[in-house]
Amino acid sequence: MDTDVLETLKLALDGGGVTVPETGDVLFLRAEPGPAIPLLPKDRLTCQQTFKPPYEALAAMGLTLLPAGTETFTPAELTLILPPRQKDEARGLYARAMLSAPEGGVVLACLPNTLGAKTAEKTLGEIAGETESLSKHKCRAFWARKDSATFNKTLAEAWVAADQPQPVADGAMWSRPGLFSWDRVDAGSELLAECIPEDIKGMGADFGAGQGYLSKEVLSHCPKVTHIDLYEAEHRAIACAEKTLEGFENVTISWADVTRDVSETRYDFVMMNPPFHVGRADAANLGQSFIQAASRALKPGGSLYMVANRHLPYEATIKACFKQFEIIEDAGGYKIIRADRPKRQK
Repeated sequence: MDTDVLETLKLALDGGGVTVPETGDVLFLRAEPGPAIPLLPKDRLTCQQTFKPPYEALAAMGLTLLPAGTETFTPAELTLILPPRQKDEARGLYARAMLSAPEGGVVLACLPNTLGAKTAEKTLGEIAGETESLSKHKCRAFWARKDSATFNKTLAEAWVAADQPQPVADGAMWSRPGLFSWDRVDAGSELLAECIPEDIKGMGADFGAGQGYLSKEVLSHCPKVTHIDLYEAEHRAIACAEKTLEGFENVTISWADVTRDVSETRYDFVMMNPPFHVGRADAANLGQSFIQAASRALKPGGSLYMVANRHLPYEATIKACFKQFEIIEDAGGYKIIRADRPKRQK
């Protein structure tokens, strides 16, 4: 999360218009470590986070965390939100916060102006009624108080209903708002699935598995594959992957950060469409970390199959981690890379 957002959230609590309650619970949705947390009462604070890296960072701070799959919340006098970018996912989060808030409870959110903060405030106002806000650091903190006379419960419940796992792409997979390429099959993953040879065999892994589309395609067309372990850091994708792969018994789906949570020297092959963004900016180091993790997880004769946007600079990392590699397809702005025989790191 942008540090300016966290600073602006802190300002709202530190004389900016929102009072931290002296009693009652405080809830922080999509919580991340930052300057607002010391202003909150640790003994009454509960955090919620579905993405594994910040979840683990919050846990390391000794904070109370809800199970990652929790989507209904107990009443809290103050609820803070770091909203996601995707509109329907964000609406669902505002709605869940307002539905669970007690009468008079405050819901406070913060976003950069460049990600539509004014529009987000209006969105919260659609269900809450009147809102207030402050602007600083090119960000906007905005909040509303739960008032049953103005709260649009029917609309809030409709927003929650829209933010649920659902079949997409003519049933090719299950997905939900906010996941990568949530309402369609990603073109890069589709190209990668086409390039994985049907005679591939043995034990495989799907790094950053998302909704499970790639694993489903491989298991459906590669009869010599005995098992696939799926690793995904966004917990919201886990239930979708389970539905996508319903009927396949030779899969294991784990909520995990592949750069830290995958055992070494186990797999005959690894496949992946790695993430490459932090916020709005390219972050090729994420994909590079995935490549390094794959080299550690593969058996000595194992192979990596990956797709990437053509401009991303992964070749040097692959060369450092594998004894040989080739670009086996270059089409539609994507490159498909096969890398073989991982080098053992000294």
